[in-house]
Amino acid sequence: MKKRNGMCPFCYAKSLAEAKKAKNGNVPVLYNTQPYGNDMAKTPPMGWSSWNTFQEKINQDVVEQTAVEMKRLGLVDAGYVYLNIDDCWEAKERNLKGELEADYAAFPLGMARLAEKVNEQGMKLGIYSSNGLLTCQDFPASLGFEYRDAYTFARWGVEYWKLDFCHHVDYTQYAPLVAGIAVSEPGKAPEKIIGCKEGVCSGYARVFRSGFRFKRSRHDNQTLPFHASGLDGGKGAITFTVHAEKDGDYVLTVYTHERYSYEKFLGILVNNETLLTVKIPPDIRWNEYATQKIVRLRQGANTLKLFNPILNPATSDMLQYQYAGCCIKQATADYARDSGGEEKKIVFSLCEWGAGKPYLWGASAGNLWRTTGDIEATWKSIMEIYEQNVVLYEYAGPGGFNDPDMLEVGNGELTCDENTAHFALWCMMAAPLILGNDIRVMPPEVLEIVTNPRLIAIDQDTLGKQAKRIVKGDTDVLVKPLSGGTALCVLNKKDSRSAYSVDENLLFRDKYIHYKPGEKALDALTGSWIDKKTALSGDLAPHSVKVFIL
Repeated sequence: MKKRNGMCPFCYAKSLAEAKKAKNGNVPVLYNTQPYGNDMAKTPPMGWSSWNTFQEKINQDVVEQTAVEMKRLGLVDAGYVYLNIDDCWEAKERNLKGELEADYAAFPLGMARLAEKVNEQGMKLGIYSSNGLLTCQDFPASLGFEYRDAYTFARWGVEYWKLDFCHHVDYTQYAPLVAGIAVSEPGKAPEKIIGCKEGVCSGYARVFRSGFRFKRSRHDNQTLPFHASGLDGGKGAITFTVHAEKDGDYVLTVYTHERYSYEKFLGILVNNETLLTVKIPPDIRWNEYATQKIVRLRQGANTLKLFNPILNPATSDMLQYQYAGCCIKQATADYARDSGGEEKKIVFSLCEWGAGKPYLWGASAGNLWRTTGDIEATWKSIMEIYEQNVVLYEYAGPGGFNDPDMLEVGNGELTCDENTAHFALWCMMAAPLILGNDIRVMPPEVLEIVTNPRLIAIDQDTLGKQAKRIVKGDTDVLVKPLSGGTALCVLNKKDSRSAYSVDENLLFRDKYIHYKPGEKALDALTGSWIDKKTALSGDLAPHSVKVFIL
């Protein structure tokens, strides 16, 4: 049962009753919505990942051989520039500095030298960890080590980071008991503490005399006899108004009374625009706790809303991945400064499996976000992934893309038509094109599919728009706006041949598409030009597609 955490008994009982009726669908509360803005992934990233084929059997030789083959086969020239090492590359323990290390037997040269070898082939090294206590295969992970790991990766020359979701731990929904705040200019002691009785309570927030054993702050001579409770889980807040003499950065000190020995989490919403967060460790009990944050204030009146923002797990996921993304940007800049070299920015791949609806907030946290569970090399799995991702077309754009997982082209027992359809659909959905097959033994027909320049051009179009499905059924019709036209894809999902006819009026009427066709159509699979009317009707083999540029 939920702890009362100092909440008034009546409010506590009411909150329990409301919790039973709540049906929020795990929709996150969006606080920080500014674009991630690392100036990377203007088009969907292209590359290769070790997991689908090698899983735990990854090593230095495989990575080097794959890089050489990708260069030799023309994959690098086609745009596949990221070579990503997935799980199982790590040693089982961090080193004495608390840093991740590569498995000493599998990667004897170390990751920094391996990155150099990958760079020599015209590629960039990618790495993997998890937003949890351990990775999916139980190796050391990055929750609580976000900045340290990002700095380590920057030092190694890593330029792509996939952050998985295994062994994840949510932020707590419990808030501290807020006694007051103080605002001062950097380098100056606060002139006054604003006690909680000067704040405005909302929701379940209430102010109580604390009965706290420490009546005097260790940071000044003012007493703090009251505190605000009922700030848990987005259900209550206390808002302070502070005045700044000029625009600029100020030191905000938050005073709390800690009576309970479990972790607390506090959000500070500045002027209803920027959310700052504070984690208070679980071993703080019967003590007064003061934490400081640098806040940007405007001249005149400013509002500071204090509350626990974790209404549901989705909100926790969002805040944790946003924090990791901030750490990455800070770490690459810091390493460039420390080394005196040029900054190598890192493409940030969020692998949250779609649990917390990352398409709603992923663009504020990173460059691509998994919208689904793991893909498998079967037509059934590919169609399930497709159905989950195709409806999210509104959320993709330059710098941030929906990620329906890595490609399985060339894996399993997929037919040539199924491989082609899989690749074409990912291109239509402006998905990252991350190969997952063994490049060293890739058949010519698979190489032909994944290097099709017309399909790649659809995926890499500078508009960055994802295709919209305008007809759904046994035969789907997808349309993708391009900077120089429109891509049309017809998909036969059935196990038998199927005739199709596309009503061109659907294209003209849809405002998302901006349809302006010519008289001819380019067949993206064959490279031949045909009459537009011929493209709009025809028949399809089972599990196949036709793709045209109109």
